[in-house]
Amino acid sequence: MDDIHHGRLTREGIRIHEATDFAGMHKAGELAARILDDMVDLVVPGTTTEAIDKAITDKVEAAGAKSATIGYKGYRHASCISVNHVVCHGIPGPKVLKDGDILNIDVTVILDGWFGDTSRMYVAGKLSRKSERLIQVTHDALFKGIEQVKPGNTFGDIGHAIQKYVEGQRMSVVRDFCGHGLGRVFHAPPNVLHYGRPGTQAVLEEGMFFTIEPMVNLGRPETKVLDDDWTAVTRDRTLSAQFEHSIGVTSDGFEIFTLSPAGKFHPTYS
Repeated sequence: MDDIHHGRLTREGIRIHEATDFAGMHKAGELAARILDDMVDLVVPGTTTEAIDKAITDKVEAAGAKSATIGYKGYRHASCISVNHVVCHGIPGPKVLKDGDILNIDVTVILDGWFGDTSRMYVAGKLSRKSERLIQVTHDALFKGIEQVKPGNTFGDIGHAIQKYVEGQRMSVVRDFCGHGLGRVFHAPPNVLHYGRPGTQAVLEEGMFFTIEPMVNLGRPETKVLDDDWTAVTRDRTLSAQFEHSIGVTSDGFEIFTLSPAGKFHPTYS
């Protein structure tokens, strides 16, 4: 295993990557982010989630990359598209978007062996005040978590920052799903929880790569997975939102691999 994977593993099984590995992650992350930029104009009332997924599939292929999700545990699509009360892992299909629908689009590409994983929120048509506030809180919660990323801090510090902020806004953090390590693999240690206590869990070290991807509900945090074994929804049917970046720990902080080249990470960018 270690002949392909440079670097070492920590006691918790978290890979410490080398300085040269950051470039590959930036390229893969930028491709995933650029594909999500290109979806902005497609998210309109009347389109279907499968039409959006088809466009994503075409763009992954045109870039000479591979989709990490097609064939993953039997999944058949290049994206997960989660609309309104769907928390995550929504399957693209014939569902037609309506005015005011909010949706998370999650894309993971493999480029030159590196995984670029990111998701963000979109709105079809006009954003309601309630949805806008949920999206803003979720977006800001992600960055409160990212601000905790530096050597010597812990994964508990990240989770605590997110949880404290979200609950202070009278919303809830989903506990059933979490971020994860990545690099030349899709999912690896650690599990990156979006709640927790400061100073707990593994200590961050330079060279760790992982996602932070908080899911925030307007109502209660509980979710349930539907009969398709993928789609997770809020149990109380309230709206849910999510943003995700892939991060690398540097000597004094972090680098975000999945920044939007067009500055369209937040749906109200214009």
